Amino acid sequence: MTLTIRPAEPEDHDALWAVLEPTIRAGETYALPRDGTRAAMLAYWFTPGNRVFVAVSEGVVRGTSLLRANQPGGGGHVANAGFMTHPDAGGRGIAGAMGRHALDTARDAGFAAMQFNFVVSTNTRAVALWQRLGFAVVGRLPGAFRHPIHSFVDALVMHRTL
Repeated sequence: MTLTIRPAEPEDHDALWAVLEPTIRAGETYALPRDGTRAAMLAYWFTPGNRVFVAVSEGVVRGTSLLRANQPGGGGHVANAGFMTHPDAGGRGIAGAMGRHALDTARDAGFAAMQFNFVVSTNTRAVALWQRLGFAVVGRLPGAFRHPIHSFVDALVMHRTL
């Protein structure tokens, strides 16, 4: 499988929504409103300051990522990122490729580190992936996420230098 990661274009919005919507509706990994509208969720993903990318294989958008500064001003040297893959694309290495791309892109943009502020602890595949990519759990927010199946679960803060 050949995978290309490129900046998202306006004509990608339909394909992006096909990736974003199942994850948002499931409500298991992002602290976003499960009933969020397409317009509101695309606006969130494309918030000014976000660099949005798509992962394309065989002409189909299989995943998306965003990269931004974690905080403005004095925290602007630390990157933050978000990732979603289409449910049908799991287990193909797409999230790992997007993670490596985000790390390289952040480093090239001059960021000194990357931090994930809110990794849902029950998202064990993501936690394991980020740890394989050099992230450490540096904080735990007890019961910070209301999971639709597991009730209140912890959120993790993960960090690595670049």
